[in-house]
Amino acid sequence: MAEKSTIARPYALAIFKLAEEHKQLPQWSDTLVLMAAIVEDPAMGALIGNPRVTHGQLRDLFIDVGGECFDDKARSLINILIENDRIALLPEIAALYERYRAEAEHVVQAEVISAYEVSAEQEKAIATALKARLGKEVTISSRVDESLIGGAVIRAGDMVIDGSVTGHLGRLGTALSQ
Repeated sequence: MAEKSTIARPYALAIFKLAEEHKQLPQWSDTLVLMAAIVEDPAMGALIGNPRVTHGQLRDLFIDVGGECFDDKARSLINILIENDRIALLPEIAALYERYRAEAEHVVQAEVISAYEVSAEQEKAIATALKARLGKEVTISSRVDESLIGGAVIRAGDMVIDGSVTGHLGRLGTALSQ
């Protein structure tokens, strides 16, 4: 996967710089999310890389699916990615673009994975604590993973805080085996 990220990075950076220059960061986020969704569709996935489908046919189909959501710059990007056999990288490009955007807007996306449902008050408290620690605005997304037994794991950028029972048991097991 690191190879895909490496290949996607220059495209994501170029799109970010273009969007920043034209003050279109949110619009490009929406466009890239749509493009990535099209690429991830199983029907489209079967056509990408199919030797029977020409670049022109793939481009036309891709643009038809996106319809009015794609402006001239987006269509140009689609054409470049298809001509260079990089259209399958759109999910990685979109993810990298979102990282660049978050850095520019001083926002960090945090994911809370917990054994039980996290309340709105708990999410707010976590966001406040992370904002104080990171010095950035924090947006929280949460999901439940019952295999954690109890507690939670928080991921924000490169930082991981493992307060789960499973994590504590794993560290205890490691300490006891040494």
